Amino acid sequence: MKVYYECAACFLRQAREALDLATDNNILKMEVTEKVLEIVSENFHKEAVSNVICTKIHRTIKQETENQDPYSKERELSNDIAMKFLPKIKKILGKEKDLKNYIKIAIAGNVIDFGALGLDKDMESLIFKTIEKNPTLDHSNELENELHKSKTVLYVADNVGEIVFDKILIEKLLEYDVKVTVALKEKPILNDACVEDALNIGLNNLAKLTTTGTDSIGIIEQDVSAEFMKLFKESDMIIAKGLGNYEGLSEMNLKMKPVFCLLNAKCRPVARDIGVNLGDNIVLKLNKQL
Repeated sequence: MKVYYECAACFLRQAREALDLATDNNILKMEVTEKVLEIVSENFHKEAVSNVICTKIHRTIKQETENQDPYSKERELSNDIAMKFLPKIKKILGKEKDLKNYIKIAIAGNVIDFGALGLDKDMESLIFKTIEKNPTLDHSNELENELHKSKTVLYVADNVGEIVFDKILIEKLLEYDVKVTVALKEKPILNDACVEDALNIGLNNLAKLTTTGTDSIGIIEQDVSAEFMKLFKESDMIIAKGLGNYEGLSEMNLKMKPVFCLLNAKCRPVARDIGVNLGDNIVLKLNKQL
């Protein structure tokens, strides 16, 4: 996804929050902010890709502050929030066991995002509001059709906490007699999920775990590992969660590969890019013409 004018302000807001989490040294914060401004100044133009710039910013913050996981506490909080919801989610599912309800659960988990939404959001309230909404753009039927034709699914994860909700959907996917591989970040960035986070919730008991080979925000084709791209090309279908993955995947040539993005349109640029309203739930087949 190409940047929109609002993205510049969001980059700076995220950088400020990440710096406040990464260090208490105000002199260092000033120095790093100067570097962040240079990144934005040199890279922000109408053809720039949003998750590429954001990745550069957060990598710079990690490197300059020598804090490789500024969002570590938020990562723990995300898991705590998600685990509290498991009994409520099972109650919500009730006897409605069709795939669309499981997809709604997974999308609701996408609002557990301190990067996109900021540090001061009431995540629990957002989850309840999100889970009550049907997708505005809904290619769930196409997703289910592809599941019937597929043997392998690559599930590209997004955030810590959110993967608790993903686990519920992945359990449902296995009913379609597919093998699922979950791709996570190799190293922490923002509150994105890594392999250790997936192991902590037992996701390895359902699916094979792998990494994108990097710590980019979302998928950046030139940045992920050759091993990941091989898996991406060989998998029968792709299910990707969240804004960053949408931003990256929408820049790739996805011919002959069914790719579905599950997300809540948490920011105006992404909502505008997809053609929906802010806060809408989305089940989008990126290459629907196939």
